Amino acid sequence: MHSRQAHPPTLVPVLSRGRHRNPRKGACFMEMASYLAGERWSDHPNCTHPLLAGLARLVNDYTSDEARPRLAHLVPSVIGLNGDDPRVDPRIALVCAIHALPVVAAERQLTMAVSILAAEHVLAELEGRPPGELSARSRHALDQAPHAARQAREFRRGLKISPKGFRRIAAPNAVHIAVRGVAEACVHDADRRLHDMLAAAIDECAAVLRPGGENVPVDPGRWADFCRLTAAHAR
Repeated sequence: MHSRQAHPPTLVPVLSRGRHRNPRKGACFMEMASYLAGERWSDHPNCTHPLLAGLARLVNDYTSDEARPRLAHLVPSVIGLNGDDPRVDPRIALVCAIHALPVVAAERQLTMAVSILAAEHVLAELEGRPPGELSARSRHALDQAPHAARQAREFRRGLKISPKGFRRIAAPNAVHIAVRGVAEACVHDADRRLHDMLAAAIDECAAVLRPGGENVPVDPGRWADFCRLTAAHAR
């Protein structure tokens, strides 16, 4: 793991869906990140890469009320995880599509399979690898949905996408469909899968933006204050 806090504070805040005016009104995952980072209260803080923050907001909102507190230990790992490396967006989209493809409904599998192929194509271009080269994890995911994989390869044939176009349109779309698809899938462990998707995306970002593996320390006092504020809201 590249970015997870090894020993996060033991107090657990109360997280809830949507945006909130301040922690006394409630808080979502990214609002908690803005508070711990010492930024202006926001669910779009500067401390986190925009697509990763978007994924975190979606996972926060699609996770059940019972399971949402378990997301809190991931919050410190997104603080300071930002940068302009063009590989970040396709890597986030790729890991989300890989997690989603095996379990989403059939009508969403084609989108996820196309997202995997498109993300791999963009990454190959950015990294100077041969076009069409797939990672082992992408091949494994596509093998679990062979019909969608065949359709995706037909769909992708001759279709060109630039890194800029993928970042602006395809990546956010893939992330949204992946999260919603997993949340609505006929599986008993959707909450765990959403948690693991976000955790994997954080690691993908950290591998690019924090190659040394360093973490941003969290002030235990701010964590405790935040827990008290959100607990008061829950009462």
